[in-house]
Amino acid sequence: MLGLAVPVTASYIIAAVMIVPGLGQVGVLRPAAHMFVFYYAVLADVSPPTALAPFAAAAITGGNPFRTMMITWKYTLPAFLVPFIFTLSSDGASLLLVGEGGVLTADPMTVVWTFGTGCVAVAAFAVTFGGWLVRQANATERVLMGVGGLALLYASQTFDLVGGVLVLTGLVLHLLRNRQPPEALALASG
Repeated sequence: MLGLAVPVTASYIIAAVMIVPGLGQVGVLRPAAHMFVFYYAVLADVSPPTALAPFAAAAITGGNPFRTMMITWKYTLPAFLVPFIFTLSSDGASLLLVGEGGVLTADPMTVVWTFGTGCVAVAAFAVTFGGWLVRQANATERVLMGVGGLALLYASQTFDLVGGVLVLTGLVLHLLRNRQPPEALALASG
């Protein structure tokens, strides 16, 4: 809310002064808290109700401003959840290369693993919010992907296992529901 209709730099400065100390008090590492605030300062340009970027795009293209804003917000919803990866746990802060010894001390394998699970979480949210994978996803597949994506946001082995199983279950259900019969495959290749 602090960043709405304010340029990114001003939004960051306002939020850094007001929010970073509070995030530090609940245990968020200082570099992660600043990146969290900066990330949302950037996303303020696409979030309702002001959504300066979509409104400008609609004005340039002659599109419907409200519809453009809502579609933009729908497609950027997964991005609104990404900052929680690096603020919820110290393993998540490894995405910013922050480890126990400070900046640039993160374990490389933790960085790679957290990056991979973050990518899977964003893909799962894209299916959840967009409603498509190979074909249109049904409600069960979307819920499994959404809950699995949420679990993957918390960087820990237990949550990664739970989230991975849920996302994989949603993927398998979707692929089984949308598989082609053998005769359709023969016609397509023939």
